[in-house]
Amino acid sequence: MADGSFASAGPGAPGASSRPVPADSPGRVFITGASSGIGAALARAYAARGAVVGLVGRRREALKSVRDALPGRDHRMYVLDVRDRAGLQAAARDFLDGGPVDRVIASAGISAGTLTDAPEDFAVFQAIFDTNVLAMVATFEPFIASMRARRQGILVGIGSVAGVRGLPGAGAYSASKAAVRAYCESLRVELRGSGVQVVTLAPGFIATPMTAHNPYRMPFLMPVDRFARRAVRAIESGDRYRVIPWPMAWVGRLLRIVPDGLYDAVASRRKRKPRIGGGAQ
Repeated sequence: MADGSFASAGPGAPGASSRPVPADSPGRVFITGASSGIGAALARAYAARGAVVGLVGRRREALKSVRDALPGRDHRMYVLDVRDRAGLQAAARDFLDGGPVDRVIASAGISAGTLTDAPEDFAVFQAIFDTNVLAMVATFEPFIASMRARRQGILVGIGSVAGVRGLPGAGAYSASKAAVRAYCESLRVELRGSGVQVVTLAPGFIATPMTAHNPYRMPFLMPVDRFARRAVRAIESGDRYRVIPWPMAWVGRLLRIVPDGLYDAVASRRKRKPRIGGGAQ
């Protein structure tokens, strides 16, 4: 684990919640990538519904600010890098000690421009896949057995419309998000009949720190808290796959049927995400 830091919420908070949970509350929700962006917004949305939230993130002060602003009590924070599988599993065990977990949301993700012919970008490819794909597996892994035993629970993977087609200069990110969709679909079918649901959310352009420095136009850009409210509705409805906002679903469908030659001609002119270190593309 990054620093072994587990913390409960608020002055005098005892840890596991003893307060009654409203009948329509999702109960206990574990969220990675919760220090900012989509993860933080989902934490706010679920806490507003009465859930006790376990927040995972790398940045202690940012994570503490999110936790301290949540309504309710007994939220817990875990300061760690999701690529640390042992640390993530220890956090999961700690949160499970407080009671059954109803929702697990793998929201942690990173993005950067990458080029295959730039040797220095190999480490960036690896970091993106480790964070966006393998850490999702490690996030779900410790919760499945208890969900199976209870025959209920929802696992949520955060994908992206960027996984529909390969984007030039963003091979690592596009490929990682395509992998998320295929992985979540595989897991959904594996768990069919177990009572455990798997939901894949594919955000379009959402106003977060990750998108703040994109050098290209972002159609249908959505405020992150509006996204979170719609995402919670999709999760609680048990949607298998949902693109948010809905106009991007039509964009995604169109992209899938555009002939490769036409797609290549158009996409090759697209502005590209900056690489780490500011290398030109």
